[in-house]
Amino acid sequence: MIRFFKKKQVPKFWQEHLDKVQNSQKYANFENIRFVAIDTETTGFDYENDRILCIGAVAIKNNKILVSDSFEIYLKQEVFNKETVKIHGIRKNGNEAKLSEEEAIIKFIEYLDDAVIVAHHTAFDVNMINQALKRLKVGPLESKQLDTNYIHKKIAKTDTYKKIFSLDELCEIYNVQMHDRHTALGDALITAYLFLKQTSKYKKSNVLNLFDLINTNYHLIK
Repeated sequence: MIRFFKKKQVPKFWQEHLDKVQNSQKYANFENIRFVAIDTETTGFDYENDRILCIGAVAIKNNKILVSDSFEIYLKQEVFNKETVKIHGIRKNGNEAKLSEEEAIIKFIEYLDDAVIVAHHTAFDVNMINQALKRLKVGPLESKQLDTNYIHKKIAKTDTYKKIFSLDELCEIYNVQMHDRHTALGDALITAYLFLKQTSKYKKSNVLNLFDLINTNYHLIK
């Protein structure tokens, strides 16, 4: 008996994400790449049980931070952890306009487009987003990803392989002022400034090549 199998249908937003990333022609020229620095505020660090409370992001292109091309969205709290409120200040019944996880993630994916993600300890933010995508029965993210911690290790002359740098430590090393720390958009902006400082230093001794800066050893949830 011949059986016919239909190709799995995926939501429009996800198919567009896949098409844009897979067909992008921008990665060969570093100056043409649209980078997006991201940060997430969450209820905790458990990928399975914790949830994203806010996503902040800002675009970078041609060595400039594009403040007009930024993104900030708050999510309705299906999970509440009062212990983390003291860090990020996001309350369950706060005044921020909040969307459902599905609405927020779709808007973020549409904003991201074919950009290269930049974050500090990227695996955490990406894994949290991937878990949200998994709940939507799609994913994981196909976007290429850079980590400011890994880039620093490419630049540093001393052996820092085992050292895990905090965002505060790297900001001190690269003389980046920290404003709105522990807000998603604030930390995304700090990360964007840090990234520009790092790439400026890196290109003094190297040709900027996206693939030289990608850490291929991340443990990402699929």
